[in-house]
Amino acid sequence: MENNEHANPEQSWLKAPLDVVEIMKILPHRYPFLLVDRVVEMERRKRIVAIKNVTINEPFFPGHFPGFPIMPGVLLLEALAQTGCILVMVELPDPTEKLIVFTGVEHARFRRPALPGDQVRLEIDVLNWRSRMMRMQGKAYVDGKLICEGTVTSQMVPRNRPIKAEAASEAASTPQEAAVEA
Repeated sequence: MENNEHANPEQSWLKAPLDVVEIMKILPHRYPFLLVDRVVEMERRKRIVAIKNVTINEPFFPGHFPGFPIMPGVLLLEALAQTGCILVMVELPDPTEKLIVFTGVEHARFRRPALPGDQVRLEIDVLNWRSRMMRMQGKAYVDGKLICEGTVTSQMVPRNRPIKAEAASEAASTPQEAAVEA
């Protein structure tokens, strides 16, 4: 990463490669939904390349599909979105105060399956980056062959959003209503 007055000086350690422990300092995701194992390249506000190691131990394989395990395509898109999220989060003064939420996908194409034992290379190129909105082109490869691509959009939101009073009361009453109905 090159120097930038907008970057958090305490995050000067953020240079590729990043291992999963360093990624967990940046992303809020945790097992079984953390889908990025390593960052191998990073060019601030422009491009990032990461790795997802697909293992037979993934929690989705018993049901997708029994006897023919394939990583779900939507999870490949999520892995691309998480990779882009890393690129955004490292720019924040305090990444624990914000979340980057996936707001859309365009032109998604699934070319080949990701199977147990595959190493998926996740490449993200920034198309547009505004203060709170991002649009990025993602491509996933296995053994140099394109397996998935799409344009992902995301938005930065506060992590600790206040809960509206009526939503909080509904959430509190729902388990009681469920118990009464049962």
